[in-house]
Amino acid sequence: MSEIDQKLISEISEMLSGLNKAGIEISADTDFNADLNVDSVAVMDFVLMVEDKYDISIPINLLSEVSTVGQFAQVVAKARAD
Repeated sequence: MSEIDQKLISEISEMLSGLNKAGIEISADTDFNADLNVDSVAVMDFVLMVEDKYDISIPINLLSEVSTVGQFAQVVAKARAD
């Protein structure tokens, strides 16, 4: 994983701190549902926060394929590059 990817994952992890009720260490492999136990409404609120922070738009259809923080970071990186 590149340094940029690591930085993005770190930033996303910080933004996820409010959803991390279990207090686990968040990494690229952290699963939104299994590890963080967040529901779809909380995920959508989080996505909106990320979109606002990076001034991007994340297509909703891509989110159905995302389950980990690393996968989400890849979607964010792609949206930032477009």
